[in-house]
Amino acid sequence: MKRGNIAAALTLIGIGAWFLALEIVPTLKGFAYGAQTWPLPIIGIGLFLALIALLSWTPGLFVPASIVSGVGALLWWQNTTQNWDSWAYAWALIPGFVGIGMILAGILERNPGTLKAGGWMIFNSLILFAIFGSFLGGGEIVARYWPVLLILFGLMLLIQGVRRR
Repeated sequence: MKRGNIAAALTLIGIGAWFLALEIVPTLKGFAYGAQTWPLPIIGIGLFLALIALLSWTPGLFVPASIVSGVGALLWWQNTTQNWDSWAYAWALIPGFVGIGMILAGILERNPGTLKAGGWMIFNSLILFAIFGSFLGGGEIVARYWPVLLILFGLMLLIQGVRRR
């Protein structure tokens, strides 16, 4: 079988097993849909996708696995702190989740270009998160020194442009 077929088969089997377990074990269903714990299965799905990426040796699957796990972790934090307003700037972390997936895939593929691109994705994501967070209710320190972030972001773009030539 092709690796993609194996990954798809394992995904369907895992999802089916999860929903069957929810129907058979009532306490698991209560945990999965609890007021404080509902984001945890989302994190679990992302970790399951990462496991499938390893088992089927499909490194590219680490990107969606990282996105799902990262968004699940973000939802868990927001649910725990009740800071739902942070979505106004927390979306900027999603490219960083992509970068994490790229780094994991790059490690498996032994591809330094993918590792570097993933690192830049994480860096850009953190800069955007800090910039938007400073405007939309993030920390006070960032709110005061946000122009430094713009300067760093501009320098990064300048360095990338010069290095490409």
